[in-house]
Amino acid sequence: MMRSLWTAASGMTGQQFNIDTISNNLSNVNTTGFKKNRPDFEDLLYQTIRTAGTPATEQTLTPVGVQVGHGVKAGASQKIFTQGSLQNTGNISDIAIEGEGFFRVLMYDGSFAYTRDGSFKIDSNGQLVTSQGYRVMPEVILPDNFIRNSLTISKDGRITVKVPGSDDPVEVGQMQLYRFVNPAGLSAIGENLFKVTAASGDAVTGTPGLEGMGRTLHKFLETSNVEIVSEMVNMIVAQRAYELNSKAIQTTDTMLGIANNLKR
Repeated sequence: MMRSLWTAASGMTGQQFNIDTISNNLSNVNTTGFKKNRPDFEDLLYQTIRTAGTPATEQTLTPVGVQVGHGVKAGASQKIFTQGSLQNTGNISDIAIEGEGFFRVLMYDGSFAYTRDGSFKIDSNGQLVTSQGYRVMPEVILPDNFIRNSLTISKDGRITVKVPGSDDPVEVGQMQLYRFVNPAGLSAIGENLFKVTAASGDAVTGTPGLEGMGRTLHKFLETSNVEIVSEMVNMIVAQRAYELNSKAIQTTDTMLGIANNLKR
């Protein structure tokens, strides 16, 4: 059986994975804080028919060898943590990160997760929570009688509000950001959340705007960093590559049919 059948089949499988990745990027073009994925591919094992450097004559060596590849495989799917555009929402509980860093939230099982999605809500206890109800850490608890329009979050993460009977703002919390040596090593778990892995390294805590951390922007949200035009071009390239691999299978099948119909 000609190896080109399996080689081209691996190419079609690889392009299916490529299209799956592109589709996920495009479907999340309006997801707050979403970071696009980039598929990385690797070539498979090679069959060495002749090794480079083997003697050709008594005085010469072969300058190059003869190797035949066996196709392609998906090597990695990497999150690209470039900055998304910043959108002014005017909502008092929205916070965007300009620069490096993640927000930390407390999961229901007691573990921590991290997110770039700052579309927070204020629950019945006056706490900042995500859309799923996960509490932002460190905890931020607003006074019961605070004036909603007075809520202010500075670029260094200080949270202040005004209460009735006082003209001076009261500081009620301090936002913290967390960054990683290798953010691409974080594990995406859905709901715009990431979990720490051995590849990402441990979270490094810092104050917004200091020691390499990004700044917190109040009443802003970070949009997805997906570039629609680039993804559409990538989709066209993947489609054509898939088509060419299918043509290679058809060509191989035709060649096998010719060989099968040979007569003496």
